Amino acid sequence: MSNGKLRIIPLGGLDQIGMNITAFEFDNDIIVVDCGLAFPEDDMLGIDLVIPDTTYLEDNADRVRALVITHGHEDHIGAIPYVLQKLSVPLYGTKLTMALIENKLEEHRMQNDVDRHVVTAGETVTFGSFNVEFIRTNHSISDSCALAITTPVGVVVHTGDFKVDYTPVFGDPIDLARFAALGQQGVLALLCDSTNAERSGFTNSEKTVGRALDNLFADHARSRIIVATFSSNIDRVQQIINSAERYGRKVILEGRSMLNIIRTAIEIGYVKIPEGILVDIARIGELPDEKTVIITTGSQGESMAALSRIATNMHKSVSIKPGDLVVFSSNPIPGNEKAVFKVINELSMKGAEVIFQDTHVSGHACQEEIKLIYTLTKPKYAIPVHGEHRHLMAQRSIAREVGVPKENIFILSNGSVLELDGETAQITEDVVTGAVFVDGLGVGDVGNVVLRDRQRLAEDGIVIVCMTLEPMTNILISGPMVMSRGFVYIKESDEFMDEAREVVMEAMDKIRDKNITSRNRIRDIIKDALSGFIWKRIKRSPMILPIIMEPES
Repeated sequence: MSNGKLRIIPLGGLDQIGMNITAFEFDNDIIVVDCGLAFPEDDMLGIDLVIPDTTYLEDNADRVRALVITHGHEDHIGAIPYVLQKLSVPLYGTKLTMALIENKLEEHRMQNDVDRHVVTAGETVTFGSFNVEFIRTNHSISDSCALAITTPVGVVVHTGDFKVDYTPVFGDPIDLARFAALGQQGVLALLCDSTNAERSGFTNSEKTVGRALDNLFADHARSRIIVATFSSNIDRVQQIINSAERYGRKVILEGRSMLNIIRTAIEIGYVKIPEGILVDIARIGELPDEKTVIITTGSQGESMAALSRIATNMHKSVSIKPGDLVVFSSNPIPGNEKAVFKVINELSMKGAEVIFQDTHVSGHACQEEIKLIYTLTKPKYAIPVHGEHRHLMAQRSIAREVGVPKENIFILSNGSVLELDGETAQITEDVVTGAVFVDGLGVGDVGNVVLRDRQRLAEDGIVIVCMTLEPMTNILISGPMVMSRGFVYIKESDEFMDEAREVVMEAMDKIRDKNITSRNRIRDIIKDALSGFIWKRIKRSPMILPIIMEPES
């Protein structure tokens, strides 16, 4: 319990990209801002998604009043269906944000189980001790909002993901006047997006990409054009459609998420489609190349995304032709560079012209925009959020540069509890946090031990020893049979596998001489003997799995 103090508890999103979720607690009330996922790293073999550990919220479920969402990106909404299976709380978000969430709830067959509320920028909602005001911002997805959270000890501003765009493609510019008014009234703390805190200057307007795309359409009048971008960047898709109309081309949308999100955006009026311009991919053979634009997913090199399948000739409807223009209208997310360049190389080898520079702008504020928000809000305390540690530290430098005392800047970790009473602030404790792995339909049933096993299997393979022992006496009835997968090619390693079998036989002789009857002990002795032999011979450490069977009665 907060005992009259505001507690700010990041449960994800710090020292990482993605999985954003923060709890705000005062006395008997908790509100949660965002509920996102992260995508698996290279060493998370077989993992589909990573979601935050919400044990703290589950333990305090009777005090959680609402889940408030800043915008509709996966790293802010992707974990909602999983978390709401454990927490029954109402959802609040803007029109597009809620429409995208509803798609997710429908996929999980939860659309009738969740209380949802659509809000607009400028609206204020009350949850017990908290008044939450939605403030219009700009980002790489429409309907993004910052939050002004009024508490009994002061106002906290949470920017969400944002940038300052004076000429947005859809909607109005960021409401800087409201940020300034809050600053005049007094802001206790600012939680500010740190993603681009290392970049100097300002982030360009989304409309600059439209001009670049328009020039590409003009310069490649006789080429088929394929544009890969994030499906959630509906303003980017709108600008591609605008250019296609201007140059007399038909548009094909490809990729499951692209179709789902743009269909939703069309239904609620956030994307305007000229009549007759959209064509189903089944009709691609009817269109001349110079009249065709394909807008597709796969800008991050995802192996199963549409563009990767096109590049590797695995797509059922589209094949790359010499002279095609392929535009990557995105920057690689850190860690995806290798996969992206692999796709670019595949496309280039098939004769396509590939453009991957100057066709993207970020949705996150650079240093000068961050300084602007600090200058307008004049916060007493600065709490950098959203980013790896280097991003948080870069924003710390910005906060100091604009006058926030260094002792009033808090670099938190996931699970840190920051308590504020209006006059002082301090980190008091840590709560349980972490990552929960989603593998297929399994949520949380794959932990670090299983991941280590998968890594070991991937690196060194497995050796299986199978034998049948007589009950009680442990006399060897059949076997041992030594098999392997991902270790050595058995047909060319007969001699080695025979030697391995002899090692097992010798181990069984020692087991019999010492009258060892415990099956677990037998397995351990076999594993130790075989692993020592394999390491001595070929310096490998495969997983060794002894299987002991009993004869049928």
